[in-house]
Amino acid sequence: MIRVLALTVIWGLSATVAYAADIKVLTTGAFKPAVLAVQSFFERDTGHRLIVDNDTAGALARRIDAGEAFDVLVSSRSGIDEMIARGKVVAGTKTDLARTGIGVMVRDGAAKPDIATAEAFRQALLAAPTVAYIDPASGGSSGIYLAGLFERMGIADAIRPKARLKRGGYVSDLVASGEAVLGLHQISEILPGKGVTYVGPLPAAVQNYTVYAGGIGSAARDPAAEKALIDAFASEKAAALLAGLAMEPPR
Repeated sequence: MIRVLALTVIWGLSATVAYAADIKVLTTGAFKPAVLAVQSFFERDTGHRLIVDNDTAGALARRIDAGEAFDVLVSSRSGIDEMIARGKVVAGTKTDLARTGIGVMVRDGAAKPDIATAEAFRQALLAAPTVAYIDPASGGSSGIYLAGLFERMGIADAIRPKARLKRGGYVSDLVASGEAVLGLHQISEILPGKGVTYVGPLPAAVQNYTVYAGGIGSAARDPAAEKALIDAFASEKAAALLAGLAMEPPR
């Protein structure tokens, strides 16, 4: 009897281990904090394990086009659409997850500039000796938008020589190290930064929100496990975690 019970327990554990999946998640930097926040309860509740890697939306697209394998992709809504069009993401699995805007940061202890209005924000940019943001050439959503915004505000020529561009990762690194006085990035990527103070969001008149969506890769290894992960990202359980990261419901 004891032997039968032992075999039953072993069989049950083996079945659980056999079902558990390794899920490779490629995510944009802005959504990575959300992935990590959801990871803890998702792995605990399902037994699956996440392998998370991040990059800019443009860099992720290039990596996937070059043949990199993945199970779940989280990118800008347009980035997911592009991957669906190229047959890299299964169309029916696209799910809008959250949106976040662009914010301003300074080094801890530095004076916060006035950014209450579009004109005040413009003057703060002109007054700052150095301004850091994501390199538009790297394919980062915020960097691409800001480059266009500077042109529309008529200050692109003034910003260009004092720009400190980050090709990936956290712009806050450049601000915390003193390489830049003012930093601009997705708010969800400012808040986890060390050594920086969040000043606030861009004024409404010049704000830009990026909607992030998830999708299952066309070569995903365990579609049921991957769908469970996307459902977890979109769940009420995740909503409070995302709100704490300045990520709002998608619109």
